[in-house]
Amino acid sequence: MTDSLLRSPRTGPHSKRLFEEATRLLPGGVNSPVRAFRAVGGNPVMIERAQGCRLYDVDERNYIDYIGSWGPMIVGHAHPAVVKAIQDAAAQGVSYGAPTAWETMLARMVAEAIPSIELIRFVNSGTEATMSAIRLARGATRRDRIVKFEGCYHGHADSLLVKAGSGAMTFGVPDSLGVPSDLARLTMTLPYNNVDAVRSAFESAGKEIACVIVEPVVGNMGVVPPKPGFLAALREITAAHGALLIFDEVMTGFRLSKGGAQALYGIQPDLTCLGKIIGGGLPVGAYGGPRRVMEQVAPLGGVYQAGTLSGNPLAMRAGIETLRLLDEPGLYERLEAKGTQLETGLRELAAREGVAMQCQRVGSMCTAFFSEQPVVDYQTARRADPDRYAAFFWAMLERGVYLPPSQFEAAFLSDAHAVADIETTLLAARDAFAALRYH
Repeated sequence: MTDSLLRSPRTGPHSKRLFEEATRLLPGGVNSPVRAFRAVGGNPVMIERAQGCRLYDVDERNYIDYIGSWGPMIVGHAHPAVVKAIQDAAAQGVSYGAPTAWETMLARMVAEAIPSIELIRFVNSGTEATMSAIRLARGATRRDRIVKFEGCYHGHADSLLVKAGSGAMTFGVPDSLGVPSDLARLTMTLPYNNVDAVRSAFESAGKEIACVIVEPVVGNMGVVPPKPGFLAALREITAAHGALLIFDEVMTGFRLSKGGAQALYGIQPDLTCLGKIIGGGLPVGAYGGPRRVMEQVAPLGGVYQAGTLSGNPLAMRAGIETLRLLDEPGLYERLEAKGTQLETGLRELAAREGVAMQCQRVGSMCTAFFSEQPVVDYQTARRADPDRYAAFFWAMLERGVYLPPSQFEAAFLSDAHAVADIETTLLAARDAFAALRYH
């Protein structure tokens, strides 16, 4: 068993051939970096189709899927109602470049679920949503600086690709080639869950700060929940200094509850960014907030933002059908029960084998950190052992369980996961943890 776990990871011959071909045409063979499996070693499996909670690769292997297209597939892959909605929409034309009633219908459904949103603008990705929300905050406040948190990912817009240095408050330096230093310096990066650092930042530069943007539950360094009082402190500090509070709920919106993390924690932001679930798996993003702020977006105001495919009818129809399915009585309770089953089982199995593992979960999002201590911020996340996670990842993949190919990504449950799927996952984890004891 130990030899099986530690040998060089291998994928099937068709996956290997197709990935080699992809590397000749796509940077790294992929269209998003984490898909390349570089964080866990080896080459990725190439997926042919998906159904329910399972992925099927080109080598005729299938896996219980805990990625769910990185969050959107909360009702499962290829749900018949969502597929039919997309087919019906496509039969009427895939894009018009003109208004449709479907945009209004989805906007109404979002606004009814999230009271902080009175007006909403649909875009094509989470990156577009956060980028546009920050531009709006700068325009509304007539200020230039923004605050983000270490380990929170808000897409690849230039202002957000910065990292923190030492100290409680850092003016940003570029975290990617191609990001101008002058632009990055307008971004202040603070430690997540550290209220004192936020107060210090506002005491020194509060009159220059347009907004604070935060993942209310972090999912992009693994799942890291907010400490009690952290989100409330952000709300109080930003309001006192005339800055806007932006919740990046691209991942958490409609996943942790119908009203997202802001409903779960009872904190109302000024602007909310959405994506993933509201498009039913098709490319989508959105940002919204109170009328007094959103009316500053063109064509009503002077903050310009546009998009040829924004409000695409296929994405709108898929999103509408997905949100309808989320109204099914007991759905979120089922997700919570399955999340509890998975978390409890992983904790017990790791403890039984003496493997240091922190299973951190909020609702249907979770991460298994291979760490001695709970993860509360970027620094503690970096203490987790990515090599042990990589070994665990491949051991699980060999046993038919598809986890995120990185220690620092969230796993997602869907309503399509049955109790039996969780039990099968835990049987695989039992063997994987037993092998890890010797690794």
